[in-house]
Amino acid sequence: MFLYLINKSYTKKSFQIFSNFFSTESKSKNKPVAKNKKIINNTFKDALNNINILDEKKSILKEKIIDIKKVVSDEKIEKKKKIGIKILKNSNIQNDKKNITKKITLKTISFGIVIRVKDGVAFARDLGFASFGELAIFIPSPSRLKNLKSKKTINYINGMIVGIEEKFTSIVIFGNERLVKVGDRIITKGGVVSILVGIGLLGRVISPLGNPIDDAKKNIEINSDPKDSRSRGYFIGLRKKGYKRPVELPAPGIIARRSVHRPLLTGINGIDSMIPIGLGQRELIIGDRQVGKTAIALDLIINQAFLNETLRNTLLNVSKNKNTYINKLSPKEPCYCIYVGIGQKQSTIARIAKILRKPKHLYERQLSKERLPVFSPINYSIIVASISSDSAPLQFLAPYTGCTIGEFFRDNNSNAVIIYDDLSKQAVAYRQMSLLLRRPPGREAYPGDVFYLHSRLLERAAQLSIALGNGSLTALPIIETQANDVSAYIATNVISITDGQIFLESSLFYQGIRPAINVGLSVSRVGSAAQYKAMGKIAGTLKLELAQYREVMEFAKFGASLDAETKQQLLRGSRLVELLKQGQFKPFDVALQIIYIYLGISGALDNKDLKEIKRFQEACLLYFKKNYENELTSLEYLQREAIIDHKFKTLLIYDLIRIEQILCV
Repeated sequence: MFLYLINKSYTKKSFQIFSNFFSTESKSKNKPVAKNKKIINNTFKDALNNINILDEKKSILKEKIIDIKKVVSDEKIEKKKKIGIKILKNSNIQNDKKNITKKITLKTISFGIVIRVKDGVAFARDLGFASFGELAIFIPSPSRLKNLKSKKTINYINGMIVGIEEKFTSIVIFGNERLVKVGDRIITKGGVVSILVGIGLLGRVISPLGNPIDDAKKNIEINSDPKDSRSRGYFIGLRKKGYKRPVELPAPGIIARRSVHRPLLTGINGIDSMIPIGLGQRELIIGDRQVGKTAIALDLIINQAFLNETLRNTLLNVSKNKNTYINKLSPKEPCYCIYVGIGQKQSTIARIAKILRKPKHLYERQLSKERLPVFSPINYSIIVASISSDSAPLQFLAPYTGCTIGEFFRDNNSNAVIIYDDLSKQAVAYRQMSLLLRRPPGREAYPGDVFYLHSRLLERAAQLSIALGNGSLTALPIIETQANDVSAYIATNVISITDGQIFLESSLFYQGIRPAINVGLSVSRVGSAAQYKAMGKIAGTLKLELAQYREVMEFAKFGASLDAETKQQLLRGSRLVELLKQGQFKPFDVALQIIYIYLGISGALDNKDLKEIKRFQEACLLYFKKNYENELTSLEYLQREAIIDHKFKTLLIYDLIRIEQILCV
């Protein structure tokens, strides 16, 4: 027992008890043994109790040691993980740095210093790497930059490189030239002047650099077209995402083109009948100031908006319109309009935008039981405005900006028409730029390449081939003459470039013949190829009769005695002239135009006074506007069949009887 306790190494107290016991036992052998046995039993019990307590404490200590070891091991693992993550991060950063260093390539940067600024043109040195037509940015000099940073009024002005010489480079300034000073730095962007193009430009007024003018706070969402009251988009056709497109691009070649074969309807009776315009054509509008050149362009935009809205409602309501007939005298594809104002007054641009924002309704042409929403012509058009207070470079750039927007629609398998109002002001702006650049002047001080200025612009108008999507871009440039002088320099240049011209004469305008179209000088070289056959059939003799009427009028002024045939020519011609008069911003449907011209040529209006003809036209419009469920009118028959035959003439006689009854009431 003693050995067991020693081996277990228990308390000193128990060991001393046992040692004392044996010593006393040896000394006093005569004492009784019972007392010793009791002491041994008691000590043995105490020893066992101590052993149990120590075992429990030992197990508790072991558990604590295990827990401590686990905690220590977890902390070590976390530390190792953190160290590993740091190593991984460092390795990733190093790898990224390696990748970045691989991708970075050093490029030479054009950096120049302005040495002279004059009238919107800056001259700079040390721009050896610049290329012609490249976009540049003017950065204030370091001394000015500190002052501007403190005032928080830093303005970076854009410009375009237009001349590269041995000692200096010429840059035209797009913006306020007063913000560019001598000593400012110039950095080139490495690309030609470009703007964002897309369907989001519809319904907006923008500057030549593509910035919004109508509402500067409202950004242009390039991929979202305007919506009507029913949240339906105004754009019809294949939707493509907007992108940045260079302002100047080469014109399509011969292989990429197709002959002009589809009509562009202006809604003006005198133009659609005698001077037909086709999609992809270039038709010049020429005349003195204040004779209605811009009014013709606005009539065209409003008429195209009516045609686009009719087409859009037909496509969106196909299930509802199953029983309706197909109008053969209506285009099957939409045509979007772009108006480019060059050097116009700001009030003029605002007035044009107000006219195009005026709500219109299809009930103005055809009444129907279906409830249709109103629309605004501006939602089918875009206005690019360069006002007279803008610098000459911006006025020079505006037509090219409008043209590249039109090319977006042309290349998107759609149709677009662009009106340049007017190119004579662009030529004046280009002359100002060229003289400031010290280029040699030519005739009327214009530079030698002024013809190329307009030819490279107008050649971009084209009817593309079927392989390229059958899209088209039609150009309608406007030229202002002085005292009806068609032989002026810029006028003859543009006449030789275009495919025909509409000449507006001031004397006819002051006589009350509006639109004041001179039939003798106006011509369309496309001819009847871009005209509906029904219109071409009856309008063939119209131009001849009007020309004869003008000649006979000259003889009638002298008071000579006239025979019956000459009197009949004067009578018929005066009725035709009255029929071709048309109110401003009131375009006609092409089927109604055909009926008017047929009535004039056939002699149905010979017995009417000149004052009654305008009232008769209004009665015709009201009559043909209504829907007759059980009866077929001559207008409906013409729209369905697109021919003039015996049935059309019979129906027209019945319609005339009813119109006369309306007039009598």
